[in-house]
Amino acid sequence: MADDRLVARLVASTCATIERHAEELTALDQAIGDGDHGTNLKRGFKAIADEAADYGRMDFGSALRKAGMVLVMKVGGASGPLFGSALMDMGKIAAEQPRTSAQAATLLQAAVDAIKKRGKSNIGAKTMLDVLVPVQAAVADSGDIARIRVVADVALEATRPMRATKGRAAFLGERSVGHLDPGARSTTLLVHAVCDVLEGI
Repeated sequence: MADDRLVARLVASTCATIERHAEELTALDQAIGDGDHGTNLKRGFKAIADEAADYGRMDFGSALRKAGMVLVMKVGGASGPLFGSALMDMGKIAAEQPRTSAQAATLLQAAVDAIKKRGKSNIGAKTMLDVLVPVQAAVADSGDIARIRVVADVALEATRPMRATKGRAAFLGERSVGHLDPGARSTTLLVHAVCDVLEGI
């Protein structure tokens, strides 16, 4: 699949996914955050969707960088800078769409590194990294889409018993235990949205 077709499908799938799940993400964030995760992401991904035709004319790396910049500018809270930085750093090293699982894993590692640096966090802190890191490992290991989906779902559920140590949720201490992390949930949703596209190639 040419870059332009893949980019167009990824934009459509990810934006539609966030639109459908915005209220769920907001509800999760109301439990342990400031309640704006879904609203903020919906605004950012709508801005991307509004320029879908432009993305369809871009090469893969340029599209990632543009989407990242949009999220940084349009999405409030921590999620915009984190997701945005991840996409921009992926775009910097993506000359073209990845053709192998190893290439895809390299892009995801750039995303992981960007989020760790921007958020000054790591796995175990009840954040999106608790999903993205095992997903990156699964992509590097085999690239099997069915397995990647399972890994993302299992990793998301594993955030429920964690105590948050980063972000607004960290102020709740033990009260953050028992809740899914909103950022981990949105990351899982986006992983599934990308897998949906890849399965259709």
